[in-house]
Amino acid sequence: MPTDVIMPQMGESIFEGTITKWLKKVGDRVEKDEPLFEISTDKVDAEIPSPVAGVLTEIKVAQGVTVEVNTVVAVIDGAASVAVEAQTAEKLGDSDEIGRECPSAAKAGADSVGLIRGLNPPPLTESSFPAACLAAEEISSAQISTDKAARHPRSSPLVRRIAKENNLDIRPISGTGSQGRITKEDILRYLADLGSGSAAPQAPLAPPAAPQPLTKMRAIIAQRMMESKQISAHAHTVYKVDMTRVVRLRQREKTRFEQQHGVKLTYMPFIAAAAAQALRNFPILNASLKDGFIHYHPNINLGIAVSLEWGLIVPVVRHAETQSFLSLARSIADLAARARSKKLLPDEVQGGTFTLTNSGVYGGEFGTPIINQPESAILAIGGLRKEPVVVTDEDGNDSIAIRSVQYFCLGFDHRLIDGADSGKFMVEFKRTLEEWDEEIG
Repeated sequence: MPTDVIMPQMGESIFEGTITKWLKKVGDRVEKDEPLFEISTDKVDAEIPSPVAGVLTEIKVAQGVTVEVNTVVAVIDGAASVAVEAQTAEKLGDSDEIGRECPSAAKAGADSVGLIRGLNPPPLTESSFPAACLAAEEISSAQISTDKAARHPRSSPLVRRIAKENNLDIRPISGTGSQGRITKEDILRYLADLGSGSAAPQAPLAPPAAPQPLTKMRAIIAQRMMESKQISAHAHTVYKVDMTRVVRLRQREKTRFEQQHGVKLTYMPFIAAAAAQALRNFPILNASLKDGFIHYHPNINLGIAVSLEWGLIVPVVRHAETQSFLSLARSIADLAARARSKKLLPDEVQGGTFTLTNSGVYGGEFGTPIINQPESAILAIGGLRKEPVVVTDEDGNDSIAIRSVQYFCLGFDHRLIDGADSGKFMVEFKRTLEEWDEEIG
């Protein structure tokens, strides 16, 4: 039976995507999980694998077109055969009355049928066309292609957003991507050249843009953020954690760890392991409130933000409560690497039960995050820095020492989680990091 290929939802706040490249053409054989097409969203670019093995019999959405998630973009038929192609070729071959003098209409019609129905029309050779018609066809096709490219250069949603924010006409930009597609690097380079004076705008500066309505995606994201604030009684608590023990351990072991396991030793596995430990002891923070009932999730699925050059995505580390430190480190590194190389699968960015977001990646003290519905809590990671801290020895004597500290802000739904529960969770999380004694492998 034919299988529909849909535009996947790459994250819970993503509602549309642009097909930037088809990696297969109609009639090609494709294996299950083989890359089929590339998509671009405001948060991530990714290769989408084929859901089944078979023959790509139909492409419903062309390159460069943006559609909503769950839209059928192609059809794969595991039982497609050459008999279908032969039957279509016979039908199209009988249409030699069409466009006898200059058969551009017949050629266009055959191409369209092949694209829409996923069939291969009979080849139209030069002998089928008078020489004058061939010349006219080439000139016309080239002119149409040139005019279209001039009016609408190929670009991703992220490029168009950067252009809009900078009131920039992208038509003068030379694209270095596939088929002349303008990439993020192209537009940033162009903006840098404009700032340095080495490039001059090739189009007149436009007047200030008039107020515009939100795009559908932006409107839905805004709606989701407001819904979360309206649904959950947001409360936040901030704890300062002395990370000196972890920092020294990482500094001492990072070279050996990477050489032995092939994975870089970052701070995220320490934080993830401490969060999983605290969630095991206080499962109410890993629960959801739905229809007046508390739903305790059987597993801890940690959503961990990964920063990309073109945006941000939150892949999910599943069953974190069962993983060792080494397993967590490998899982986090693997998901991050595949996020940056566009290899994440759709179900790897969904199903989180608790989220870690690194608001301190740019040096911020801490952030006050908005809860990802239907989760009930989210932990924001602040910047790691050295500070003078008052320390007390075993005899009660105080002194000032330089310590590596980090602020963590827990956002929680006060309908479900009391302040005492949030405090107990954070005390356990803080203790695990400050008194770290787990083997890292």
